Formats: sequence, C-alpha cells, structure tokens
Amino acid sequence: MEEQAMLARDLVLRVCAGATELDPQWIRVGGKVTTPFLVPRDRNLVRAVIAAGRSMGVERLLVCRTRPEFSYEPVTEIPLHTDTLIDLVRGWGPDPTDFLVCVEDFSAAVLITADDLTVAAGPADFVRELVGADIPQARAHFASRAEIEQTPDLVRAAALYRCAGSGRGRAPGPDPYERAASAADRLRGGGAARALRALRGVAGWTALAVAAIAPFALSAVAAPVLPVLVTLFAVLFQLAVLARSRTVAFSSLLRVAALGALLLVPLALVERAVAGALGADTYDVVPYTYVAVTVEEAGKLLPLLLLPLVALRRARRLAAVDFALLAAASGAGFQLAEHLVTALAVGGSGGGGWFLPGGSEVMDRETGEMVAAFSGHAVTTGLVGAAIGLAVVGRGRRLWALPPLAVLLAFLEHLNLNAILAGAELHPASGAVLGVLGGGVLTPFLLVVLVLCAVALDYRLIATAAESTPPLPGLPPLAGLRRRARGRAVAMRVRVPGDIAPGFRRAALAWAELPVTLTTTLAMIVHELAACTIAARRGPATLGDTWRFLRRRRANAMGEARSAGRPWRHYPSQQDLTRTARDLARRLGLAATGGVTAMTGAAALAVSGVAAPVVAPRTPAGEPGYALLALERSQTWFAGLSAFDAVWAGVLLAAVLLLLVSGNGVPRAHPHMRDFLRSPTANSGAVLGMLAPGQVVYAVVGLGGLLLPRSVDRLLVR
Repeated sequence: MEEQAMLARDLVLRVCAGATELDPQWIRVGGKVTTPFLVPRDRNLVRAVIAAGRSMGVERLLVCRTRPEFSYEPVTEIPLHTDTLIDLVRGWGPDPTDFLVCVEDFSAAVLITADDLTVAAGPADFVRELVGADIPQARAHFASRAEIEQTPDLVRAAALYRCAGSGRGRAPGPDPYERAASAADRLRGGGAARALRALRGVAGWTALAVAAIAPFALSAVAAPVLPVLVTLFAVLFQLAVLARSRTVAFSSLLRVAALGALLLVPLALVERAVAGALGADTYDVVPYTYVAVTVEEAGKLLPLLLLPLVALRRARRLAAVDFALLAAASGAGFQLAEHLVTALAVGGSGGGGWFLPGGSEVMDRETGEMVAAFSGHAVTTGLVGAAIGLAVVGRGRRLWALPPLAVLLAFLEHLNLNAILAGAELHPASGAVLGVLGGGVLTPFLLVVLVLCAVALDYRLIATAAESTPPLPGLPPLAGLRRRARGRAVAMRVRVPGDIAPGFRRAALAWAELPVTLTTTLAMIVHELAACTIAARRGPATLGDTWRFLRRRRANAMGEARSAGRPWRHYPSQQDLTRTARDLARRLGLAATGGVTAMTGAAALAVSGVAAPVVAPRTPAGEPGYALLALERSQTWFAGLSAFDAVWAGVLLAAVLLLLVSGNGVPRAHPHMRDFLRSPTANSGAVLGMLAPGQVVYAVVGLGGLLLPRSVDRLLVR
C-alpha cells in the first residue's frame, strides 16, 4: 500500500500561523534564526532558495501553497533544481500566490508571499544563503523599510519577527560592573592613560622582582614564592585554552583568583568560630573534616554566587564555560593562599605535575601506596562551577542533577584527604561513593569533559543568536562538513517515529542532532582561530583588537541566546560591536565579504550523614586542605619575624596581589615601530605600558605573528 502524500494543510499547520506568517512557536523550537526581507519574486530568489536547501545537505524540498483554499492539495516534493521550482510555481497560474518551501524535517522554511515579502527561518547557514552573511544588517534594513513605508504587513512582520527597533521592550540599565568598565574606558582614552600604563608596567616588574628576591632577603622564608604563582597561572591558562567559548578575560580570572586568595582569612575565622561553637579543639577530627570541608567548599563559590549582586547584566551574558572558569579561579586563588603560607612557613612546592597542577597525593609511610588523592581547590571548585554553568545555561531539568553530583565529589575528595591526615578514614559507604566517582584521580579529566561539553553548548547557543550578532570576517569554513552533518541529521529525524515513548524519541533526536552540534562548534572554533591567525600577521595591535572583539561578540551572542526574547542589555552596544566588526574585516582584508558589507538576496549540599570519619590506625604524611591551619601557620610565622622582615613580608604579599590584579590584560596601545626607532627614550613609557609581566606572552605572540607567511591570508575567503 502506497503511503499517502502529505496535504498542504498538515504542512502549513506545522510551520505557519497563517497564509503569510510563520508560527512563532515553531520558530522558538530549536532556536531558529528568522529574517524577513523584501525581494522581487524572480529567478534570483528561487536560486537562493535552492542554495539554502543545499546548505542543509538535503536532496529534496517540500513545497505547497498556504492559502486556505489550497489546504487539501498534496505537498509537492521537488529536487534541488531551480527550473523545477520555477515550473511548479508557474503551473499554479498567472496570479501570484503565497507558498511555503520547507525542509523535510521542518527544521527550516522559506515563506514567499504574493507581494515582495519573504521570510526565512532555520539555522544560520540556511538563512545566510537567502539574506547574506550579515543577518543583523538585513533585519535592521527591513525594520527601517517598515518604519519608513508604514505598510501594515511590513510593520506587523517587523514586530512579529522582532527586528531591530520592533517588538522589544526597553533594555535594562547598566549594572555597577558596566559603569566601572565604562569609567575605565574613559580613563584609557584620557590624557593620563599613557603615563598610567607606564606606571603599571613599572609596578608590575617591581612586584615580580620582589617576589623573586624575597627568599634571599627574608631568612625566614622556607621556600621560593614564584613556583606557587606559576602553578596558579598554569592551571588557569590550561582551562582558558580549553574554554574556547569563554567571554571572561584572562585578566578578570586573575582578579577573581586574588579575591579567592583573600577569602582564606574570613573562611579560617568562620572555621574557628564553628569549632568553638561545637566545643571542639581546632585540631580534632570534626573541625578538621566536617567543619573545614563544608566551610571551604561553600566559601570558594562565593565570588561566583555573589556575581549577580554587582554585575547582574554581565552575569546574564556569561557562557557556560565562564561559570567553570570563575569558580576555578576562585579555587585557584584560595589554593594559592594556602600554598603560599605553607611555602613561607614550612616549605613546599604547592603541588606538582603539568596537567592542571596544584593537587596533592597522600602516601602511606609504610607501604608507599597512595591512600588519598586531592586534585586541588582549583579543579574541584571548577568542576562544581562547570556543572552549575551547564545547568544554568543549558536550561534542562536533567542537567540540574550535575551540580549535586559535582558538589558530592568535591566534598568527598576534600573530606577524604583531611580525614586521613587527621588520623581517621571515610565511612565505607562514603568511600564506595568516592570510588565510583573516580577517587579523586579522575576529577581533572571529569573537569575537562564538562568544560568541553560546555564549549559545545555555548557555540550551539551562539549559532542561534545570529539575528543580533555581527558575523565574523570571511565566509564560515568547513561548509562541506557542516552540510553533510545537517543532511544526516535531517535524514535521521524524518525516520524517528512519532508514536514511540517520549524518552526514546528525545534520545533519538538528540543523537541525530549531535553531529550538527559538533561540526558547528568545530567550524566556529576554526573560524575564530583563522581570523586570529590572519590578524597576527598584521601586528600586535590588530591581534589584540581581534581577541577583544571575539570575546565581546561571544558575550553579546550569549546574552541574546539566554534572553529567550526578553529585553536584555548589550555591552558594548550592538552598533559599536558592528562598527568594530566592519573595521576588523577591513584591516584583515576581508571587507568585501558578505559577513560585513554585502547581502546576496536582500536589498539592504549536605552530605555529612554519609561521610562519618572513624579512627584509623596510621596518619600518613601530607598537606591538608585546612584554611585554619594555614592561618595559624601564618600567624606563628609572622610573630617570629623581626620588624625588618615583617616589612619585607608585607611587601611580598602586596607584590603577589599586584601581580594578580594588574597588568594581565590584552594590551590596548602599541607604540609605532617608526616612532620607537627614532626616539626610543621618549617611547619607553609606551613600551612599558604594553609589556607588564602578564602581557609579555601577548607581545611575544603578536610579534611572532609578523613572521607568518602571506599564505595565511587564504585561510578565510571573501
């Protein structure tokens, strides 16, 4: 028995709200990008529709008329040939009519009305084939036409599809973070900016020198300080490199690390107060385990949890990986404070290894076997932050199971370390749970997995925000790979039965969508890296501007994607971001790409009950994660210093904080080589302004980019 053809009514009811309108509910499913535009009904439009179908990797399209009188006509399947679609439309008669062209799985569609109004909805690749690479410009152009002509159909379409200036409420005002950032931008543009940059560079190198020579000036210092700082920089740098979708600057992560380091004192005082309230000695098992672990694991998350109080608008533009990075930075700073005190008072390197360093292992003195593994405060706190980021940004109910599991793992791992060093051990049930979760050995790898999942989630959301996000310079790479992935996804989705259990159906659809998510993520990463490589060849200034633009572009895209249609605040404004995108495209030699100037188709936890420690026969050697112990060590160490040494110690701690909070951002001003060669003394301040200790890597990468061959310009095409 032959399968009955789909009727036009069935297709229209799935996709449209009327003969000339797409259904807003259908648009919201899957985060479709929607753009109305005005274009004559000619061969060029049909050719663009066929090209859009090819971008989806399909072999056929569904076509039907949308007016009620044609509801019982069968839907026509056509191959991807321009003449076939033209012949079909001509066969309907000489009078223009509204019709719909749709992909088989209803993931993308084009609604062509009898007038010049056409609406495209679907993935960004699909819409770009119809309106050009600069989708925000096409939407703004349509909104402008609607406002000028005041035609009811155009005004309604501009409001329905939320084009620029239509259908949106008033954007919220700036938060304290944005006011501070604006004030800093004004200061950078002032007359004293050059002198302040030079002063920052001098202060940074002085602080680095103090940190380097402190062990020689202070006889009471038991170990060097720089290895502890290097450990912090290494762990945050590795995570930042993995988190390709981050919107937080590396300098901001180091400032959060400084805040995490300052948390050592208040958290230690809280531990002392709780131990006193319990009537226990600070070195008893309960304060050493339950009190210390609970207070520290909760306290390290304070910078992340309190962020909305001072930067609510900025918090709503965070990517999923930003939660992991901010939490890891806070934990790394807390870890820095503990290890720094240990290095000063009793010696120690503060954790070894090259992969996410900072952890520690406890070895049995008799057998030499490892009895506890602690991956470090940065890793455990970052794991919790990554789980929170996936749950908050992903908005899936099932994703909210991740934060409790991450908190449980971090709690048990920390508790196991402190319990063993306090002469106790975990309850067998808790030990079994910790063993199932990796026993602390797998925690760094679990963090990497969550960060990579967060990157894929972020880029999938960024792709849905093409309506307001200016495109990157050049055409998106890996077009063939993306086309094949989308074609495979369409073919799999149309074969998923609609009458199976909802859980099985969701799993099948998710499996079909996975290759699209992965290829989209890979294509965006390659596109950004290619743009950075081309920018590096044009010098440090262009490279720095490109890095800043990419980060701000991702932040605005995340704000659009997470807003779900509600008013939200752009920072910087969409106009400034678009202006920066066009300027960068011109400087990269890609100003003629559709991504900037042209349009092709349009005119313009509480787990203590399961973790009871019991007395153990041996106490292995190791360093506990106990803030109160670190504080008391520092107090004892400071009390034994002479007045001269105490001053040096204060200068050393101030130098460490200065290295964290200043001079780590991407340089904004670069001296011209011609001016420097003519008068090096007069331009020494400008050189120091871009060569603070934390900026040396940026300068080396920028200068190294000048050695790249001319062939790198072909990484992206117009």
